[in-house]
Amino acid sequence: MARPTPERLRAALDDQLATLGEEPYAGPAARLADALIDAVVTAYATGAEPERAAARLAAKLLLDRLAGEAPGRSVEVRVPPYAAVQCVEGPRHTRGTPPNVIETDPKTWILLATGRLAWVDAADRITASGSRADLSAYLPVTPYSANDR
Repeated sequence: MARPTPERLRAALDDQLATLGEEPYAGPAARLADALIDAVVTAYATGAEPERAAARLAAKLLLDRLAGEAPGRSVEVRVPPYAAVQCVEGPRHTRGTPPNVIETDPKTWILLATGRLAWVDAADRITASGSRADLSAYLPVTPYSANDR
């Protein structure tokens, strides 16, 4: 998955912050991705829908972190319409639909990946098939943890 440019991250973050009634981001460039994810989570927490570009980038960033922390190709995680990654060590599929697929909407994925929603509590919002289709051991992704926020 191609990494978003700092300019795209900043534009999406500043648009999201403006929608939330906050000032443009003035923090370090190294923290742009985390600030964007935080702004999207804040939008959800207020009951608002985040800006589409911000939600798309947040979902992709968190999927990329999952794939980095749980490398492999035995599970495919789909967050339509934004992205999909393969992750988790184990038997690899080479063609067609993988045997272990997890699919959920962007809001559910972002809340799961940031520790705001537990895997068990999201069962009705996740479609999972296959014996390895359980990400609870890999969530939340770093640096997000419900205990840290």
